[in-house]
Amino acid sequence: MPGWIAYLACLIGVFGHASSEFVAKLAETPGPEFSVWRFLIGGAFLVLVTQFWPGARDLVTPLRENGLRITLLSCLGMALGQLIFHWALDFASVVQVATIVTGIPIAVVVVDRLINGTPMTAPKIVSGIGAFIGVVLLLTNSATEDVQFGGSSLTGTLMSLICAVIGGIYIVLAKPLVQQYGPVRMTAYTFALGFFFLYAVVGIAWGVWIDPTSLFDKRPEQIVGILTIGIWNTAMAMTLWLAGLSFAPDAQRANYLFFLKPVIAAFLAVIFLGDTLTWMQSLAIFAICFCVALEYIWTQRRAAALDLRAATALKD
Repeated sequence: MPGWIAYLACLIGVFGHASSEFVAKLAETPGPEFSVWRFLIGGAFLVLVTQFWPGARDLVTPLRENGLRITLLSCLGMALGQLIFHWALDFASVVQVATIVTGIPIAVVVVDRLINGTPMTAPKIVSGIGAFIGVVLLLTNSATEDVQFGGSSLTGTLMSLICAVIGGIYIVLAKPLVQQYGPVRMTAYTFALGFFFLYAVVGIAWGVWIDPTSLFDKRPEQIVGILTIGIWNTAMAMTLWLAGLSFAPDAQRANYLFFLKPVIAAFLAVIFLGDTLTWMQSLAIFAICFCVALEYIWTQRRAAALDLRAATALKD
């Protein structure tokens, strides 16, 4: 795959990630129920994708070798995180949730340090500072909104933060399995197995037992939203994202495209949902994007300096 196509695939995948909150709001379906539909449809399509993806067709052997570990990570990692993510949208705005969730890569750095002892480099600390500032601004904005309008925005923002932490833990713990079995196959397991977990949890806790045959009994906007979140936002977007990362000449550069998520989400929310972007939300988006961009520039220049030093040493 040519490099520019790989980067384009990543960018389209980011649009899929960034529009998840937008689609969830349009669907007008309670968050917990919506998360079950997402895992049902997205999981089914991702399993189908594995049958056309080189090296990912065998879904039995990994479960035989690490079935319990894969199942626990799928249920208590991705599924639980997505449940909280969609539930948070019942309380907070698209911009607030999207901006907080964008901090998942930063959470990965912290969790990786705590679990595996991986050093935190100076550039990573810089991006972490940006994420921290963004979180503080959004929490302050949410608390202010709750006082002024009597809402529950702070609850949704805190739930988004919990989602980001769970996402970071999942990514760190699942990394060995992803390296062993491939990202597409592990993503398919995550959503397919996570569906059964969410089906039971939402059924027991909320009394909502999803009947797949009832989909077309819903209102048109709900049907479109549910099919979109499952087919586009989950199966297609994640496949394009993973494919782009696999073939990109510089995977780190491709991964930084993920930080466009809050900008895209804010654009969709303001233009199509009529949301108002507060100055604190704007500052939060800027803080995260600026510090991550600074980390990227710092990393690239340091790599260039090391290459120059190595080349000079060879000449001498």
